[in-house]
Amino acid sequence: MSDFIFNEILAARAAALLERCRQAGVMIATAESCTGGLVAALLTEIPGSSSVVERGFVTYSNEAKNELIGVPMELISAYGAVSPQVACAMAEGAIAHSRAQLSVAITGVAGPGGGSPEKPVGLVQFATAFKGGETIAVEKRFGELSRAKIRWLAVETALDLLESRLP
Repeated sequence: MSDFIFNEILAARAAALLERCRQAGVMIATAESCTGGLVAALLTEIPGSSSVVERGFVTYSNEAKNELIGVPMELISAYGAVSPQVACAMAEGAIAHSRAQLSVAITGVAGPGGGSPEKPVGLVQFATAFKGGETIAVEKRFGELSRAKIRWLAVETALDLLESRLP
């Protein structure tokens, strides 16, 4: 049995990401909806992660998005919680409400219900923000996979995005 909750490949990627952050003097914050804190859990799986992981926000409800990280309710009403606009506001809110320099945000429809023709099951919106820099939004359409598979793919994508923002 592994000493990790997550598989060893993801744990190794998380460890490498944290080391790159440590060397760059960058701290991370997460703002997660459909993943329910899985990205923060993966990062904190690594010993010594407290020197890099500043905090994680689980903002599952619209109210939590608003109250914890300042996503305007008007933005949620106008575009929906699963939108690039809200993902960007989540990423920027995570930076604004923490001491982190880098954030990742995830909001999506993990299913099995809750989808619509416009926002089907498997649609996940991501954003990364770098303090004082650009916020980048990314949309993924994973398809009607199982809830667990969609969430797993979202965690992997969040790692990809964090890795891409570092020198």
